[in-house]
Amino acid sequence: MATNSYAGVKNSVAEPSHDGEFSCSLKELCSLMELRGTEGVQKIQESYVDVNGLCNRLKSSPIDGLSGYPADIDKRKLVFGQNLIPPKKPKTFLQLVWEALQDVTLIILEVAAIVSLGLSFYRPPESEDCGKGTGGVEDEGEAEAGWIEGAAILLSVICVVLVTAFNDWSKEKQFRGLQSRIEQEQKFTVVRSGQVIQIPVAEIVVGDIAQIKYGDLLPADGILIQGNDLRIDESSLTGESDHVKKTLEKDPMLLSGTHVMEGSGKMLVTAIGVNSQTGIIFTLLGAGEEDEDEEKEEKKKQDGCVDNKKKAKAQDGAAMEMQPLNTEETRDSEEKRKANLPKKEKSVLQGKLTKLAVQIGKDSLLLVMILFIGLKHCLPWEQTCTPVYIQFFVKFFIIGVTVLVVAVPEGLPLAVTISLAYSVKKMMKDNNLVRHLDACETMGNATAICSDKTGTLTMNRMTVVQVYIADKHYRRVPEPEVIPATIMDLLLLGISVNCAYTTKIMPMEKEGGLPRQVGNKTECALLGFLLDLKKDYQAVRNEIPEEKLYKVYTFNSVRKSMSTVLKNADGSFRMFSKGASEILLKKCYKILTASGEAKVFRPRDRDDMVKKVIEPMASEGLRTICLAYRDFPAKHGEPDWENESDILTSLTCVCVVGIEDPVRSEVPDAIKKCQRAGITVRMVTGDNINTARAIATKCGILQPGDDFLCLEGKEFNRRIRNEKGEIEQERIDRIWPKLRVLARSSPTDKHTLVKGIIDSTISEQRQVVAVTGDGTNDGPALKKADVGFAMGIAGTDVAKEASDIILTDDNFTSIVKAVMWGRNVYDSISKFLQFQLTVNVVAVIVAFTGACITQDSPLKAVQMLWVNLIMDTFASLALATEPPTESLLLRKPYGRNKPLISRTMMKNILGHGVYQLTIIFTLLFAGEKMFDIDSGRNAPLHAPPSEHYTIVFNTFVLMQLFNEINARKIHGERNVFDGIFNNMIFCTIVFGTFVIQIVIVQFGGKPFSCVGLTIDQWLWCVFLGFGCLLWGQVISSIPTSHLKFLKTAGHGTQKEEIPDEELEDMEDLDEIDHAERELRRGQILWFRGLNRIQTQIRVVNAFRNSLSPYEGLEKPESRTSIHNFMTHPEFRIEDSEPHIPLIDDTDAEDEGPTKRNATPTPPPPPSPSSNQNNNAVDSGIHLFIDASIPATPLAPVSPMHSLETSL
Repeated sequence: MATNSYAGVKNSVAEPSHDGEFSCSLKELCSLMELRGTEGVQKIQESYVDVNGLCNRLKSSPIDGLSGYPADIDKRKLVFGQNLIPPKKPKTFLQLVWEALQDVTLIILEVAAIVSLGLSFYRPPESEDCGKGTGGVEDEGEAEAGWIEGAAILLSVICVVLVTAFNDWSKEKQFRGLQSRIEQEQKFTVVRSGQVIQIPVAEIVVGDIAQIKYGDLLPADGILIQGNDLRIDESSLTGESDHVKKTLEKDPMLLSGTHVMEGSGKMLVTAIGVNSQTGIIFTLLGAGEEDEDEEKEEKKKQDGCVDNKKKAKAQDGAAMEMQPLNTEETRDSEEKRKANLPKKEKSVLQGKLTKLAVQIGKDSLLLVMILFIGLKHCLPWEQTCTPVYIQFFVKFFIIGVTVLVVAVPEGLPLAVTISLAYSVKKMMKDNNLVRHLDACETMGNATAICSDKTGTLTMNRMTVVQVYIADKHYRRVPEPEVIPATIMDLLLLGISVNCAYTTKIMPMEKEGGLPRQVGNKTECALLGFLLDLKKDYQAVRNEIPEEKLYKVYTFNSVRKSMSTVLKNADGSFRMFSKGASEILLKKCYKILTASGEAKVFRPRDRDDMVKKVIEPMASEGLRTICLAYRDFPAKHGEPDWENESDILTSLTCVCVVGIEDPVRSEVPDAIKKCQRAGITVRMVTGDNINTARAIATKCGILQPGDDFLCLEGKEFNRRIRNEKGEIEQERIDRIWPKLRVLARSSPTDKHTLVKGIIDSTISEQRQVVAVTGDGTNDGPALKKADVGFAMGIAGTDVAKEASDIILTDDNFTSIVKAVMWGRNVYDSISKFLQFQLTVNVVAVIVAFTGACITQDSPLKAVQMLWVNLIMDTFASLALATEPPTESLLLRKPYGRNKPLISRTMMKNILGHGVYQLTIIFTLLFAGEKMFDIDSGRNAPLHAPPSEHYTIVFNTFVLMQLFNEINARKIHGERNVFDGIFNNMIFCTIVFGTFVIQIVIVQFGGKPFSCVGLTIDQWLWCVFLGFGCLLWGQVISSIPTSHLKFLKTAGHGTQKEEIPDEELEDMEDLDEIDHAERELRRGQILWFRGLNRIQTQIRVVNAFRNSLSPYEGLEKPESRTSIHNFMTHPEFRIEDSEPHIPLIDDTDAEDEGPTKRNATPTPPPPPSPSSNQNNNAVDSGIHLFIDASIPATPLAPVSPMHSLETSL
């Protein structure tokens, strides 16, 4: 066949090719991939005779693939491009500096500093009266040093800006690192030199033969060479949710970014990177946004496809509409569309933090206004002294703004980001690859985990240990001699061809190890069973290659079986089936006996077999699989293969095997930890209920004597649905609290259970549910869950894409580690808050009262900015990087409504505040007597720094340093030094800050308003600072239960707090965004001063979104490989997949306002186009134009960001 087609090809080559040795140009392949269905088939037949002809033109073999020589691969990359989409350049450091400078508070300070600088060079006329009012004006020499304060403020502003920019820069770098790590994880199976190998997606080249299977996300465009029951979900490109059946005769065109929902096959790769359909749409979207000159260069390089894109644009109506993407009009509609976006509920922590920041900001603004007005009234107003007063006003203004800078906790988002980024980095070592940053924090609140059985709780290394064959139940694998030859032949042929050819058993990697299982583990167990019977399955596969299989019904969650049809030489057919024993036995009407003959198998015999064979196997935790076959005689003609119910019946049972999958040794202990930590573990599995119960007992999910439910999927559905078949929340609420095992469950049941638990209102806390999944159909449940865990080894691309965290070792203990890290993030933020609020309270009160009483703040602007740096940037680094300890698993989850600042923390904040204020005010008003020095109070306007105020400042900073050690514990523990050396960052920062403080005091001079202190004075300052640790012990002795009057702060918003009319407005929204509501309610203007929070939350969001395909998208430019780009299906109409048995149709009716994916409006019909080729542009572009589609924003939008745009 191949030779004929090659001859045909030779004759059909008319035009000369300019692509070196390949007799097929890039342009030709691009135009071929724009065709769909029968048009594509016609074009292939006209130009190349068949796919083999195209393979020959591309110098590839449909069976052996490419040679794999580096020279050949490089040449292909040169001619046809690479499988990459070039990323957008990251922001430069200078751009980040410019962004940091936009902070309103900093701008106010800069203005104040410049005014102060200007006025320091201005000499007001001498007047005795003014002198009295201002506490005496300084002499000539001192006046000349007046510029220093303004310059110092400018310098400290530069410091703050550089630190912020550096943080943002390092976060972006980390984020890109994380992204490239995810990309490197993605591999794809190709055939090279006859060997099946896995290569990174970016290494795929045109001409590769790729093996595709259920659950894959296609990384490139291609043409089907051979397929078994292949169905593709092309909704990410076309918006059509129906699964498209792919066959060689009708529709062999496979497109990048689409999902394989069923079946398997091989494809010839024809377009990659920017030339694939996804890449073209990506280019049309203007996502590259390079400068024009770069575009010109690009055009020169890729003459083929760029022309082709132009042609597509010119020909196609939809594309014409796409062109004005960057015009004003489009931008307006974009804004509107963003404004109407369905809101998704923020993470618990973000909601609480935003609310807290809003509250603090309001309070501090009020305080500054009072301070400014109060100071103004301290001065006796005299007309002649106006110039002097202006200088005072500038001074008061600087003090006021500095108080605001100190009071606003802009370090909060920084602490969150650092804590999350640090956790994410460390979690990678614990086999958790976090895709959405906030998932690790949400995990700390988890109250329920719905786990798969296979691979997560068990080792996913399956072996056949029992078998019922030839009328006898063997407790271990029998010797080959005892099995009749006819049955043995059927077993050998049936297992060899009716297991995916990608599944195989490889030799052991090291001496004394076990053979490696590759592919589906249940099929590996069956192939291992053949090897135990001394038979070679590979010989059978070599004789019957995959291309010779007549028809394959692949396994899916509805069939729960797999069948393969072979055509015999005489025209008859034989079909082999394997599947869940209780399902397949119902379709058997005969069974093979000890003589190898078939006898009738009646329902009574089946019931006996279930009782005597299947139930005993299942109660030992074995998975039971039935193997059967059926003959279709030639005289009856060819059956209708599409009519599955007629085909899969009248089977003859060959044998039933019991497959063991041992429980992982570390799982029972991990589950015990979860239960102690207040987390309920539920097992959701497709296995038989007896098998599931046995495994659940071994794991410790079920304890003997407990009153818990184990249900099968059917029974579960019967209990939760009313007479009309609709799911009722009340019915689910009766079941889920006691449910521990859900067996024989479909992905729909899993989704229903997760949704039911999340939507339940019977417990006072809303449940936070984590779910594990590995199959394509687990997608909806993974997305619905608060945290979705996908399996890194066994998981399909679709499952990974829907998940928040990927378990790189598929192990349940990694989930427990994720819980530990999540709780640690929460505690780190609380530690930081406890420390920062103490500093806030003290600094603001000292500056405020000091300024009111002495008309000058004891802490100068520059000193305040140094304190701000200590408590914001350094403290967030020190406290947010505490490693987790096992003790975190000894408490219950915090829950959504638990305040961030507990009573114990409030007691610590107020207790330490009282101590620090007492010391500072004592020093301020009696310090000069205690140390026998000159008083620094009532100093003239530009007086030199005094020892008095230096001691106040030094003691204040040292108290913060010692209090930072106290802040390490937030639950009232006494030993604050416990594990301090496990966190070297903390030790380094505390020590480093102390050294810098010595330098500032001894050598800071006029800019820092400091004078060098003596050893005695230093010792007193250190002693008073150390007092914080002793005072901490006193505070922890006071029982919190006695302090009922203490308020907590930073709650999550309760639904009851939202006014009815606002709730009505929110009916249309997806989920209530509590934090954003809080913002809208408060005054907005003052909040622009919190611009830095905005920047950092934006980075957190970018971090999260960029790794999040389903929940808001980052700017697409930051995606590098085509495969990674398509894990962000912007072009998808939100998952409406009515034709897959994923989510029951009734779900759509009972999901209220809290439904995550609102039912989308169908896309409008594409505009009539002159070109009727249903080409790339036509196939999906109209999706973007219709504003009614709930598209996700391309840029992460933080609450502050949306505020800013609205302003």
